Amino acid sequence: MVARRNTRLEDLARLAGVSITTVSRALNDSPAVNQQTKQLLWKLAREHDYPFRGYMPSGPTIAAAAVAIVIPRPQGRDARLSDPFTLELVAGLGEAARQRGCDFIVSHLAPSGPSDLEELMATTRTNGIIFLGQSSLHAAYNQLSQTSTRFAVWGAQMPNQLYCSIGSDNPLGGRRATLHLARLGRKRIVFLGDIEAPESFQRHQGYLVAHQDAGLSVDPALTVRAPFDLEGAQAAIDVLIDRKVAFDAIFAASDLIAIGAIRAIERAGRSVPRDVSVVGYDDVPVARYSRPALTTVRQDTALAGRLLLSKLLNGEASSLRSERLPTDLVVRESCGA
Repeated sequence: MVARRNTRLEDLARLAGVSITTVSRALNDSPAVNQQTKQLLWKLAREHDYPFRGYMPSGPTIAAAAVAIVIPRPQGRDARLSDPFTLELVAGLGEAARQRGCDFIVSHLAPSGPSDLEELMATTRTNGIIFLGQSSLHAAYNQLSQTSTRFAVWGAQMPNQLYCSIGSDNPLGGRRATLHLARLGRKRIVFLGDIEAPESFQRHQGYLVAHQDAGLSVDPALTVRAPFDLEGAQAAIDVLIDRKVAFDAIFAASDLIAIGAIRAIERAGRSVPRDVSVVGYDDVPVARYSRPALTTVRQDTALAGRLLLSKLLNGEASSLRSERLPTDLVVRESCGA
């Protein structure tokens, strides 16, 4: 790699086979240069450590740094920017960025495979990228880590992981939520969520361990698939009730799922928490204002934002030190105690 002090516009022009004027315009994001040429020159500048501005020149401020936030193509939780927990996580990143004098953008791109990730890393003009969620990209992130360390991921810590991720201790959070329900005397506890999504899968693992700890048998009929939205969760519980499956508690993989479940239970003429105790996951603001107020497992999005940004901007992402954040069980009205 050419050292920073020796890399000149002339060098980049020679490598790309274009004029020095074109290089200068491309590095300043001029509309006079086509996008393909810009991306080539941004990639060369990165590879040869040329000190072009790491943030978009059209930004409102001269920031100390800039990062891009990218949400992968949907799988389970990663479905929408409007998901309440995703908004909380973006807010946590935004506050962390403000404290560090850093700008951030939320990208419209939604990568779905290794080639998408490679193109993103090669052409971004930011200091790095934070991916919110793993979706089905665990293997692709591992592959990307072989050529780039300018990214960090919010998500579960996976087996044989080679990239840096920050995420909550999902197995412990799931175990604590389920054990709390068991200690209340609940014996037929539903797990409601999509266990194909990495984080939800780990919460389900905690649910299973808690059954062993409490001496309860696991009924596969009580693991009920539901998407991360109100309507899907409500429909899933409607089906369970229609089939006359007995249950007296629900551990939901998110607060939104839990609120949808409560709607279905009450619409069927049952009471929460008298007949069915419900615990969610996330502690988004709506959880404390729902009726009944929702017992939930809290994820610290402010801490998550600070750690993700720190890993990226301090160069720690290359050390592959993933971290699990602690979770807290917040007891409110929906579980009965």
